[in-house]
Amino acid sequence: MTRIRDVVQKALAIGYLTVEAENKLRQLLTTRYDLEDFNAFMTLQEAAMTGKVKQESREQCGIK
Repeated sequence: MTRIRDVVQKALAIGYLTVEAENKLRQLLTTRYDLEDFNAFMTLQEAAMTGKVKQESREQCGIK
């Protein structure tokens, strides 16, 4: 089973969050997750806000 931290680790490694990965995160966030997954998600949020990770969904709608 995929965990939030797995999706986050991949996005951080490549510096890019695909729409598919975003959808997977949405799905995973509706289930029970532990503190490590929560912290990983918060790390991803910070990376996206600071530009370390680009989001495919924002590129598709023209948001930078």
